[in-house]
Amino acid sequence: MRWLAKLIYFKLLGWRVVGNVDISKPSIKKAVIITAPHTSWHDFYMAILLRSVLNVKTNFIGKKELFVFPTGWFFRALGGVPIDRHTKENKVNIIAKLFETKEEFRMALAPEGTRTKVDKWRTGFYYIAKKAKVPIIMITLDFKNKQNKISEPFYPTDDKETDFEFMYDYFKDVKGRIVEYS
Repeated sequence: MRWLAKLIYFKLLGWRVVGNVDISKPSIKKAVIITAPHTSWHDFYMAILLRSVLNVKTNFIGKKELFVFPTGWFFRALGGVPIDRHTKENKVNIIAKLFETKEEFRMALAPEGTRTKVDKWRTGFYYIAKKAKVPIIMITLDFKNKQNKISEPFYPTDDKETDFEFMYDYFKDVKGRIVEYS
């Protein structure tokens, strides 16, 4: 299937990968991967194609209701992990515990938390990375330049404002599929 993903990604769609293309190396078995800007449902299949092109296993979190018949098998096969959104336990703690229980876990998510334009990202991914003591890897969804730029692993510090400025700067001038939401 990797050859098919490469054919679609590179030849048919004309995309390219720049930056840290070796995110699957053994030293990075656990990470929080943030992809932005998240502006369209097209982002999902582009991310699936990218992970096949890079030959890297990634996971995502979804509400447990998605993981029942008839769609449950599909979301699990794509790397989905169900969580109960209605529990009283802190979601950051729940997800950070997942990193402890898995030998390999690269959780991908959109920091905006929605496909519409936001002024500030949600912060859960940042606190998950800190609590789980894993790096954040940033990947652009740059539809204007048809490229995914991949950062080196970034470990959050104790200076949240500076860390977010650094991450926002990485995505500066990147245009999503729906430009006005970028």
